[in-house]
Parts: sequence; C-alpha cells; structure tokens
Amino acid sequence: MLKRVFNKVSIALAFSAFAATATAADVTGAGASFPYPIYAKWAAEYAKQTNNRVNYQSIGSGGGQQQIIAKTVDFGASDDPMKVETLEKENLLQFPAVIGGVVPVINVEGIEPGKLKLSGKVLGDIYLAKITKWDDAAIKELNPDLTLPNKDIVVVHRSDGSGTTFGWTNYLSKVSPDWKSQVGEGKAVKWPTGQGGKGNEGVAAYVRQLQNSIGYVEYAYAKQNKLSWTQLQNKDGQFVQPGQESFAAAAANADWAGTPGMGVILTEEPGAQSWPITSATFILMHKVQDKPENGKEVLNFFNWAFENGAQAAADLDYVALPKDVTDKIKAAWAAEIKSKDGAAVWK
Repeated sequence: MLKRVFNKVSIALAFSAFAATATAADVTGAGASFPYPIYAKWAAEYAKQTNNRVNYQSIGSGGGQQQIIAKTVDFGASDDPMKVETLEKENLLQFPAVIGGVVPVINVEGIEPGKLKLSGKVLGDIYLAKITKWDDAAIKELNPDLTLPNKDIVVVHRSDGSGTTFGWTNYLSKVSPDWKSQVGEGKAVKWPTGQGGKGNEGVAAYVRQLQNSIGYVEYAYAKQNKLSWTQLQNKDGQFVQPGQESFAAAAANADWAGTPGMGVILTEEPGAQSWPITSATFILMHKVQDKPENGKEVLNFFNWAFENGAQAAADLDYVALPKDVTDKIKAAWAAEIKSKDGAAVWK
C-alpha cells in the first residue's frame, strides 16, 4: 500500500532541487491542485525509475491555463476543460490524465467521516446562505439519527481560479435552480457567503481549523487531512460514499471520443453507485513544440503514468483511465504534436 499522507512542502523542495540540477529531460508543468497528490506520487516514482524530473506546481486551473498559453511551462493542467474555440485559437491539444471526485468536507464535533447525508438542494442552499445552521430542518430531515448542533455554518470556498470550483459550481447549477440563476458556474464565481482558501490545500486547512465549517476538496485531500466527508444523494436518488468505485461508476459511460477536446464533464451522471461530483482532470500542450525534446519528455511521463500508474492512482482514490481511452490519447499525440519543422514528437 502506497503511503496516503505525504508532506507537500518536502515534495516541493525536492522538486526545486531537481529543477536546480535540471537536464534536457527535466520538464515543468503547472495548474490544478485537484490532481497534485497523484502527479506528485507519479513524478517521484518516475524520477526513481528514469532519473528524469517533472516539476509540477499546484497553482489552480486558471493559472495552469494562463501559463501554458504564455509558454512558461511545458504543460498546463486544468480540471475545467478548455473550450474548443480556445484550444483552436491557442493551437493546444487537451487530453484527460486521471479521474477523481470532489467531496464536501465538514468540521462538526461528533460527526464522523461519511456519516452526514446531504442532497444537492441542501448543499446549494448552504452555499447560498439560505441554510445557516447545522440543525436546520432540511439537514435534520436527511439525518434523523445524528445529533446536529445549533451552530452557525461556516462556509469555505476557493479564492483562486479553480477547476475544482468549476466542478462544484457545475454540479450545483445542475441540482439547484436557484444556484444556477443567482450564481452559475465557472472557475471563479461571486460567492454569496463564506471565506476563501487558495487551492485544495487552503480549503482543507481552513476546514480543519474552523469549527462548524464546510468546504469542498478533491477526495485525497480530505483523507490526507483527516477531514470528515459527507455522503451525497446522486441523480438516481441514492446516498453514496465517495471513493474509487463511485467515481468509476460515474465515468463508466463517458463519451471521450465524441466530446470535443475530450472535455467530458462527469457531474450528476446517472447510476445507482455514481458519485455526483466526479471529474476528469486535463493536460494542455502546444501542438507545435518550441522545445520538442521537452514535449517528448512530457509525453514520456504521461505514457509511463498510463502504463504504470494505475495502482498509485487507486491508492490515492483516483481512477486511472481505461486503456481504450489512453490508446486514443496516444494516437492524438502522434497525429497532432509536432516540432516546428512538422516532425512528429511522439512516434
């Protein structure tokens, strides 16, 4: 079993040391914090096996998109799939890398992980500040066996441009008409209430510190920070726990090939076992590589991850992509990523 809890600071320092002694095979990426735990685990193992380094900075999906467009990194990462017109304008290739799930996390005394039940409507009303107490009748109705305190709910959200926020607000827009009409969806929105934390790391830290709080993070962060996650009612009306099986159930019928830019959105998918806030996370690369050796090494890394990283993903409660999807991705690499002279970077 791979260790689930790791020290982000030590990994960041290690990556900085790698960068300081970089070779032509060392590459940089930046973006979503949602996949940071698995990218860090993959990068550490890849470095052991190949002595090639991947320096990935967890700065949020918005920053990842900006940096790849600006060509300040070799690859960008985003949980909010880029629109086809933007991909075409910037001449970018987008492909999924791994699947995970966003979960509500709470800090309420006496409530253990996975015990509290929430519906999409109740969750939307909490984030709209329509439900402000933990013992509100709507929450008590879903949880008749729990003792809920008469305490104010402290709402926590992301402060940065975030693909996790895109998934969260996309889901709320599907389950709460009021949320859709009053706030809507996006990497950044005008929050009706609450306080912001930077990255999944920041939200997790706030929820851990603030009594009676609620926030949202990728599931690995909930487990690493020993936070209490909640059950959610899915599209089929079933209350489900987050985890690899429920994320995989939501992704089971995804139409990767038929979705422009492979930008599949997996929120509120049907199925009795489906987790309702499941998400893929995506990699962005320029189709014309100014540094083709760097581009090839990025592809070498993700090829290695697709071939060897499934168990590491499972240990951190992510879901590896099916082989038929990774085969399509590799075909796109071969066809679309080229050097300035038109030569294929991936063969």
